[in-house]
Amino acid sequence: MTETFDVHLPNADAFAWHMEHDPLLRSTICSITMYDRAPDWDVLVDRVDRSTRLAPAFRHRLVESPLPFGRPRWEIDTDFDLSWHLRRVAAPEPRNLATVLEFARNTAMQAFDPARALWEFTLIEGLQEGRAALVMKVHHSLTDGIGGIQLAAHVVDLTPEPTRQGPMPPEPEGEPYTTMDWVRDGVEQAARAMVSDTRQLARNLPATVWGLARDPVGTVSGAARTAGSVFRFAQPVSDTLSPVMSGRRLAWHYDVLDVQFADLRAASKAAGGTVNDGFLGGIAGGLRLYHEKLGAPVDELRVTMPISLRAPGDPAGGNKVTLARFKVPIAIEDPTERMQVIDARCAAWRHEPAIPYSSTIAGVLNLLPSAYTGGMLKHVDFLASNVPGFPEPVWVGGAEVLNFYPFGPTIGAGANITLMSFRDTCFIGVNTDAAAVPDPELFLACLRDGFEEVLALAGDHTPVRLPVQEGLL
Repeated sequence: MTETFDVHLPNADAFAWHMEHDPLLRSTICSITMYDRAPDWDVLVDRVDRSTRLAPAFRHRLVESPLPFGRPRWEIDTDFDLSWHLRRVAAPEPRNLATVLEFARNTAMQAFDPARALWEFTLIEGLQEGRAALVMKVHHSLTDGIGGIQLAAHVVDLTPEPTRQGPMPPEPEGEPYTTMDWVRDGVEQAARAMVSDTRQLARNLPATVWGLARDPVGTVSGAARTAGSVFRFAQPVSDTLSPVMSGRRLAWHYDVLDVQFADLRAASKAAGGTVNDGFLGGIAGGLRLYHEKLGAPVDELRVTMPISLRAPGDPAGGNKVTLARFKVPIAIEDPTERMQVIDARCAAWRHEPAIPYSSTIAGVLNLLPSAYTGGMLKHVDFLASNVPGFPEPVWVGGAEVLNFYPFGPTIGAGANITLMSFRDTCFIGVNTDAAAVPDPELFLACLRDGFEEVLALAGDHTPVRLPVQEGLL
């Protein structure tokens, strides 16, 4: 059954969309799926076609409101052509993983055509050993990492033989907006916002009054905590903490590393934390080593980390995250202590009182000049994201999925490091700004050593792999 969705872009996504007037702040996600052979093309086309019907935004284009107070909205792409969005090419020499990474990097750095739906998939055939790769480029407003996995579930099979899918769902329908439609829509948006705010006030006011009567000090203190949390959430940032990762330019570098999931989980448990703590602990250790090798040690760096707002029953796809900015310890050499401090800071941010108000905060930020808010983003040192993938083997059109590398946008930061767990491996995609990290090989080697520090907590383990440097496909 086709999912329904809100045609209006949420405040947080509208904020990110408006930031893209500066190309450095584009929110383009890219991922690479490697197969043991080329999937059956007809099956792949059928599955992708079905997914775009189940997640209607993939057949819509994003249109700016002509009104100063209106949010962008999704409009049906009446010229939608699946063959434009889903393509196949033959791999150029040397037909290995480095070839695929370079194709993905160049693809991700290109802006989307605003007249079309914001996604492009390319199947690269003829890689070494008969393998193939699917490079998927998607705008973040279409989906977050978890939503992407939900959509992928409509594409993959749990057996080598493709399963019967039943009747093809209908195509989404709709008509482009006229000027009068936009005016009416803008008035309705404002009215809905006023009704929503009034209802929230009506719900909260009795509790607030009763709280003041019962515990005036505690109620006022709670309000002050919320106000302080909102300030921390939207606090201006005017400095880059890294003394060496401060440059920014419109050029990315893609690379990857592989960590065994069981090893990372065991090491994280040994430190009393979660896999996410081990992931961030490995990154922090690698960044410490990188800054030390460059003769510029640093105590803390600023990270942007997504916090999922996805609730049970939310439709597949869609961007259901908010972004938290906070400082993580870099100078702590002991990996256990480092992970414990990171865990405490992450836990504190997940429970910040401002999180439920993140959409409202984004709406206010949308009113500020984009140069001001975009400047804040360029002072973030790195982004980190951890996305759970499929725990079992999967196939597409008879081809087995071997690995899955995700690459998040830098959005003005020095680097984005994203982990996707698949079967028994954590596949980590590293996207670095070429000006912030002019020596990506050294950066990746330091990340490997940082993860090795963490993995050593559990004793014997499989060494971290650098597939490109090791000549692996």
